[in-house]
Amino acid sequence: MRRVDGGEVGDDGWQAGRRPFPADPGRRPMTMPPAGPVLDELRLAVWEANQAIVRAGLVTLSFGNASGMDPASGVLLIKPSGVPYGDLRPEDLVAVGLDDGRILGGDLRPSSDTPTHLALYRAWPEIRGVVHTHSTEAVAWAQAGRSIPAFGTTHADHFHGAVPVTRALTEAEVAGAYETETGAVIVETLARLGLSAAEMPAVLVVSHGPFTWGPDPRSATENAIALEAVAAMARRTLVVDPAAGPMPDHLLERHFRRKHGPSAYYGQPRR
Repeated sequence: MRRVDGGEVGDDGWQAGRRPFPADPGRRPMTMPPAGPVLDELRLAVWEANQAIVRAGLVTLSFGNASGMDPASGVLLIKPSGVPYGDLRPEDLVAVGLDDGRILGGDLRPSSDTPTHLALYRAWPEIRGVVHTHSTEAVAWAQAGRSIPAFGTTHADHFHGAVPVTRALTEAEVAGAYETETGAVIVETLARLGLSAAEMPAVLVVSHGPFTWGPDPRSATENAIALEAVAAMARRTLVVDPAAGPMPDHLLERHFRRKHGPSAYYGQPRR
């Protein structure tokens, strides 16, 4: 055992009594994470996503996390738990198996929100990046238990309708596999509304905060930044006019579809 951050840590890198994933007694702990050109590129992308949410003002203390997933290898890379963003290095990111949640390498504990990220990747195979923050404006709506209305075109450029808020987790869900249940209620929310992960790349978890996602870590980060912006705009809209209503459906549809889907024409073509 050794001391790290005030806690006793065993040879496998876990703090005593704080192992959030089942141990596999037949598996020798790995200290070297999976590597290769694709995973090395993903590692840099996930590290940059974690730095980008700090630069965007979405982080207080060490709250929040960004992850990325490589479907070919079945590896998720995520920020380690409680590590200050200023101290975070690409090699600190923790590799986790997508199928079983095993720690595949590294000496640090993964984010406590890892089971939530895993639930989203498993539910929506098309996504490759997930971001969770405690950003002030979005959290305010989550704490109020209110969806963010689609008041204008800035909102419609990113989100196909009001950004939804989940139902409250039950006492049993919180007492059980809390982080996994958090992922499940996010997936449940979009299913209830008949929305795909591409149409609605964000959900507010009631009394908690926002999760966003996208086809890569950078897109997930951009959606987190956009979400914070439209949350602030919506709040200020209601200050100016408490009776303000959502934008017309036809305008929302035009703005969303010009940036998303097969008929999109915003920006430059990918090469």
